[in-house]
Amino acid sequence: MSECDVGGALYFSLEVCQHPSVRGIHWIHVLAEPKQVAYESSPRLEWGNQETIWPLSWGAMTARPSSRITLLSKSRIDFCKHQRSYRSVIGGRPPLVKFAYPSERLLKLSEPKKVHPAFLQQRSPEWPVSLSALTYNASPRILALARPKSLHPQFVPPREVPTQVPTSATLASASPRIERLAEPCVRQMTCCYKHSYPESVIRPVSKSAQQAVASPRTIELARPKKLHSKYEAPRNPEWPVSEAAKRAVATPRIVELAQPGKRPPMGLAQFNLDAFRVKETAMKATCSDRIRELARPIQR
Repeated sequence: MSECDVGGALYFSLEVCQHPSVRGIHWIHVLAEPKQVAYESSPRLEWGNQETIWPLSWGAMTARPSSRITLLSKSRIDFCKHQRSYRSVIGGRPPLVKFAYPSERLLKLSEPKKVHPAFLQQRSPEWPVSLSALTYNASPRILALARPKSLHPQFVPPREVPTQVPTSATLASASPRIERLAEPCVRQMTCCYKHSYPESVIRPVSKSAQQAVASPRTIELARPKKLHSKYEAPRNPEWPVSEAAKRAVATPRIVELAQPGKRPPMGLAQFNLDAFRVKETAMKATCSDRIRELARPIQR
């Protein structure tokens, strides 16, 4: 390769690198690389000691802060200190030194309410009734309201839970009829029968039913229902093809009818090329007076 070729390739590479799109792609690849972070597996990182995660340079360790940095490093004044003094703390209230001396208004409001002198006197559980109340004559309306509400005449009070059994009932002796009625009803199970020999019937048949002779009416009713005289049994799903049908030759008409119908494709089914074509007869037609009258716009 000549020097000219090398110079041309180098110039082309520089031009490509300076292109904005190429520089953007290169910067995206640089940003896509993961950031180097110190993990627990890093040999220079040990947890639990006083060493910093990132090593400090000698210049940073021996540098002297300026007056501005020293001013900024001072802690800010806590203006909420007075407000926090009124808040409750865990383990009790703060000492009284932090509180200001209460005013006279607070001292007056903090005094307990004085008890009325009449409350301290020895009171009787019986309330004294005035003489006017003792000599008062109640009106008929007050007397009617003072009467208790009467029960319904048909009201029956609930009886006591333990029923009182009379002596005659405890000493009475039951008759044989009552004792027989008091016995539990024994019902025979009709859903299951005892096992017997295999040729026996499932349900037991009485001897009278086995020896009975059916009447002509019973024999007539026992006959199965006959089918209709014109009833045709369902034909076999496999139809036998005759020899004549196998040797028959289809006519041109049958061959034409046997061909499937030709339909336009679905893409052209709704596309009509003659939709806006005007016929020759319509172009030469003359409208009547009635059509002209109907074609005029409505005047509103």
